[in-house]
Amino acid sequence: MKTVFRLALVSILWTGMVSFAAGQIPEVTHNTWTSGTPLPTPVAFATAAVLKDEVYVVGGNLGPGVNGNGFVADVQIYNPATNSWSTGVSYPAEIASASAAVVKNILYVFGGTPDGMNPSNAVWAYNPKTKTWAAKAAMPTARWGAAAVIEKDIVYVIGGSINASGNGNIDTVESYNPATNTWTEESPLLVAKSAVAAGLSGTTIVVADGGTNGGGTTGDNEGYDAATNTWKTLAGDPASRYASCYGAIGAKLYDMGGQTATTYSDDFQLSKDKWTTTLASVPQSTIFPASAVYKKQLYCFGGWGSNGGAVINDVQVYQP
Repeated sequence: MKTVFRLALVSILWTGMVSFAAGQIPEVTHNTWTSGTPLPTPVAFATAAVLKDEVYVVGGNLGPGVNGNGFVADVQIYNPATNSWSTGVSYPAEIASASAAVVKNILYVFGGTPDGMNPSNAVWAYNPKTKTWAAKAAMPTARWGAAAVIEKDIVYVIGGSINASGNGNIDTVESYNPATNTWTEESPLLVAKSAVAAGLSGTTIVVADGGTNGGGTTGDNEGYDAATNTWKTLAGDPASRYASCYGAIGAKLYDMGGQTATTYSDDFQLSKDKWTTTLASVPQSTIFPASAVYKKQLYCFGGWGSNGGAVINDVQVYQP
């Protein structure tokens, strides 16, 4: 009788543990989009990076005829765990189309433009402990629309534009060492372009798509080896575009939306040199959003809802 009782008790406890685990760890639904709490202030052309489990969305533009020329110095902070927003310490200047990266719990913001006409070479670093911005060594090349990718605590600032003529896209690559506050010129891109999708896959920096001189787009895809300072051509994106929401998750670079492909989603796997083009479409089309990867999910903040159209406040989250 005692044996039967013990077996029954074990069965009850085990059933309870299974139920508890199932309740605490919901099954992940892959290749899906969900929505976060909207941006308090809708912006396009902002930049974003993850700092201490929060996403800092820096600067941006409110749209034509809003707040003068529409450029802002706002810092909006999103907490994915609570799905809530707070206000951060303002950036030292109005800025849009900058690039951002976090190294050793310091947020760095590179370049951008304060007015849509003139490029900036300013570099500012934000320390969350002191809640202050500090100026750092200026970029050798002033530009906006560049990508910033970290490899071994070095930030590579890639491509971008130096003017608004439609022919200002550049192939320039410069690396920044936060430890020494110094810049180094690296081998240039194979194709001059701006507003690319970029991320680190293993030890290779993958740089796909972009806006090209003459006002066009390219599906050009390149891989950079920092150890040898060399670029190689990779399989091109079937959806030529620029200004997408992007980020590297695991072994893949995810590339969502953007100009000419506003809801189109795909990913690139370096090991196979291959694109997958059957991913779930972006629910709300977006161009020039801010992008960030947090806990293996891609976050897309704001942007234009259509080319030159209204600025949106959507927070769109992709689960690979």
